Amino acid sequence: MRWLACALMVLAEATSWWSVQPTGVDANLRGLALVVHRAGTVIWATGSKGTILRSGDSGQTWEPVHISGAENLDFRGVQTFDGKTVYVMSSGDGAASRIYKSPDGGTTWGMQYGDKRKGFFLDDLVCADEKHCFALSDPVDGKFLLLETTDGTHWSELPREQMPAALPQEGVFAASNSSLLLYEKNEIYFATGGVRARVFHSTDLGQTWTVTETPMLSGKASQGIFSVARAADTVVVVGGDYEKPEAADKTAAYSNDGGKTWHLAESLPNGYRSAVDTFDAGFVAVGLNGAETSRDGIHWSHIDSPGLNTVLFISGKGWAVGPKGLAAAFVDQTEYGSESTNP
Repeated sequence: MRWLACALMVLAEATSWWSVQPTGVDANLRGLALVVHRAGTVIWATGSKGTILRSGDSGQTWEPVHISGAENLDFRGVQTFDGKTVYVMSSGDGAASRIYKSPDGGTTWGMQYGDKRKGFFLDDLVCADEKHCFALSDPVDGKFLLLETTDGTHWSELPREQMPAALPQEGVFAASNSSLLLYEKNEIYFATGGVRARVFHSTDLGQTWTVTETPMLSGKASQGIFSVARAADTVVVVGGDYEKPEAADKTAAYSNDGGKTWHLAESLPNGYRSAVDTFDAGFVAVGLNGAETSRDGIHWSHIDSPGLNTVLFISGKGWAVGPKGLAAAFVDQTEYGSESTNP
């Protein structure tokens, strides 16, 4: 039985950074929202096949939530602050991109926004609070389109006169609902891919913009930046080529001046990474072939991990979701981190 003991040891090591919690669904999960209470963590996860899931007990049990007429949508984003007021965003061409809102924890839903224009494709949804949210679309009429609601009900396009033009074949990836970042009270970042890997930045909530090229992998439709995160003055982007998840070429970059200048990370993630977020000890990046932690965004250390699409930390609790209904709680094993973030 020696082989069995060795196999169990390898399995324990491979899952020591993550506590996997079965959800009971066979969907590609990409949207994630957390509400941390003293009694436990409320988790919302969304994905393909119209999937919306809610757990009120830190992932021990999961409840499916349904929206009538949305069974075939691909829900890439979800946002909530109290677990009762919930926004979900679907991605797809034209009318397949929608924003829904529930005021009562998923019992009832209303569709708040949809658009049939050529090029309209929602990629990300972020909220500052229960009433103030932003949603980002791929270019429409040559420029990226940012939607805003300030009352939690009515959505409108932000002016695009000051938005730099999109390059031909440039787009935003809807892989993890983390290509759009709302930082503190007034800054917005979003990152692109395709022909170039660029970072757009606004210091006045989308009224004016600057755009900067990065050294990230680009040039093909499957390449570019997939996620952006910021801690203090350090902004980190991760990505690569989703068609070659094992390739580790130009998969992370950092800026130490808020996004004005960019540099490739000195030690890179070991493949395509679809999401990055900040936690107590720095940054965590996840992808289909593994994950990494970094204290500074410059040096990345590989950690064993299942294949994941997105990761999110709120109030010291970290969760991630991925293919085939996978959900996992992050367990901090870093020497410089805080205590374990078990569910």
